[in-house]
Amino acid sequence: MGVKRALISDIHSNLEGLEAVLEDIDKQGISEIYCLGDIIGYGPNPRECIDLVMRMQVCILGNHDQGALFDPEGFNQGAERAIFWTREQLENPIGNPTDNAKRWDFLGELPRNRRENGFLFVHGSARNPLNEYVFPEDIYNQRKMEKLFSLIEQHCFQGHTHVPGVFTQSLNFFSPEEVGYQYRLTPEKMMVNVGSVGQPRDGDPRACYVVLEDEMLKFRRVEYPFEKTIEKIYATPELDNFLGDRLREGR
Repeated sequence: MGVKRALISDIHSNLEGLEAVLEDIDKQGISEIYCLGDIIGYGPNPRECIDLVMRMQVCILGNHDQGALFDPEGFNQGAERAIFWTREQLENPIGNPTDNAKRWDFLGELPRNRRENGFLFVHGSARNPLNEYVFPEDIYNQRKMEKLFSLIEQHCFQGHTHVPGVFTQSLNFFSPEEVGYQYRLTPEKMMVNVGSVGQPRDGDPRACYVVLEDEMLKFRRVEYPFEKTIEKIYATPELDNFLGDRLREGR
């Protein structure tokens, strides 16, 4: 048996979602966790989420993580306001200055990708690790897909769109439901979107992540008390109510 690891992404400061996923991971006896970025942004608990991710084996830089470190670019108004609020929380003098410094150092040292044994781990895509979206409908954009697959040695694991599923080099996309929530890795190149822990956007409000063991990957859906997260967002004027509403709908 090979290493069994959990692949998570797009937590977006959703502490309730992250805690539920970590509990699910723990129940399966998995100790190795890779986070594919966007620990923060949108949600109400950036400090707590960073502290939990700092314990993980691997973490990749996401575009919202970078947006908090530097000036955010390419964000809509709601996302940008959330980034500036998040930055204030991480600079808050009320918190422990040493803890604040550790969080900033952690974010500042995150790599844009990781390669190991033919696997590539990124936030966005193999071509643009931070910002490029790869959506299910991109299977009809042959030029884009051919370019992406040319940059992948074997398999690429990513997040960013919050829409889980498997892209194959033969230009197919399979949602978790279509494959019974599991898919066997084959010699064919593929890209796997691991979904979102803190803000699913495939119509299912449950948190989503992937378990990878040997040649098998499994999509896991985890219920969490999203109404609690929504209440916190509503109570924070700098966070748009829409950011809470969408958690109910998984959009």
